[in-house]
Amino acid sequence: MQPKLTLAAAAVLAATTGLAFAQDTQTLKIGHVAPMSGPQAHYGRDNDNGVRMAIDDLNTQNVTIGGRKIRFEVQTEDDAADPKQGTAAAQKLCDAKVAGVVGHLNSGTTIPAAKVYNDCGIPHITASATNPQLTKPNYKTTYRLISNDNALGAGVALYASDVLKVKRVAVIDDRTAYGQGVAEVFKATAKARGMTIVDEQFTTDKSTDFMAILTAVKSKNPDVVFFGGMDAQGGPMLRQMEQLGMANVALLGGDGICTAELAKLAAGAKTLDKAVCAEGGASLAKMPGSADWKKRYDAKYPGQFQTYSPYTYDATMVLVDAMKRANSTDPKVYVAKMHETSYKGVTANIAFEPNGELKNPAMTLYMYKDGKKSALN
Repeated sequence: MQPKLTLAAAAVLAATTGLAFAQDTQTLKIGHVAPMSGPQAHYGRDNDNGVRMAIDDLNTQNVTIGGRKIRFEVQTEDDAADPKQGTAAAQKLCDAKVAGVVGHLNSGTTIPAAKVYNDCGIPHITASATNPQLTKPNYKTTYRLISNDNALGAGVALYASDVLKVKRVAVIDDRTAYGQGVAEVFKATAKARGMTIVDEQFTTDKSTDFMAILTAVKSKNPDVVFFGGMDAQGGPMLRQMEQLGMANVALLGGDGICTAELAKLAAGAKTLDKAVCAEGGASLAKMPGSADWKKRYDAKYPGQFQTYSPYTYDATMVLVDAMKRANSTDPKVYVAKMHETSYKGVTANIAFEPNGELKNPAMTLYMYKDGKKSALN
């Protein structure tokens, strides 16, 4: 009869023979932050779905880092698109010692959260926050997976000038870091291209009644209205523009309004037909790995796709890719490998500038044909 192995002897045998025991599996949490409640929750769910798809895929790959098999989990926090909740969520993830973070959705939450992640040494990648100020501090923990407002606001302004031949422009923004930032870039480019800013109005990211400011805008007879804000405001704005007889005035915007949800929120308003928006990144049809990915997404999360889930999927994969190359799940160790990223993702071939911006980011313009978001370029 063979003698029974003691636990200590079993551990020695495992070490010398390469046998893996259950206790060799390490559970590793990836944090995700987005508005999971409130008027922007459809963005949050879509972003969360992208992260969870990546985690599910990683868990089928038997990833081994530092000699240990890794089982990945998601810790999702709701920032409700509020900067104070955003920093609280960031601190919560720091305290939970997550290995990395995908988020946040909004510039207004991502910018203050970036300092929190920097202070606790956890890398984070935003798949959607576009304000250029995010990367100005040059934190080694901050990365962006899409083009910023300098590309989006300018791209829309150039389209207005070169294609629409616009002369008179009204600008509305929601006073958030994102909305105000993209509007400022649009205005600067519009002026440089010889357009006249005939009116500027302001609202909030909670408002749904724009009749007063649209009435003021209408009196200035603009060719187009540029709106810096999100689709939860853009949809009602389109409806109210139609009610005020502004069907011939195009609504332009950045990626905040550039969603499938905008058509639902516009509720059949004819003004949707003239809406044009810009989104950082290539269209789904031009993304290198989108066809198979989108089929899998729709099968798993039917009817939930918005905009950024392919980017949150890639962001999760990029974090883990850096861990693999560093052979460490310690954020303070693998962060040194983030700037060396060269990853073939669903959205693009991903590499970063020294400040964390995406190298060679794409930008796509969209309009709505028969109520469906369609790429113009």
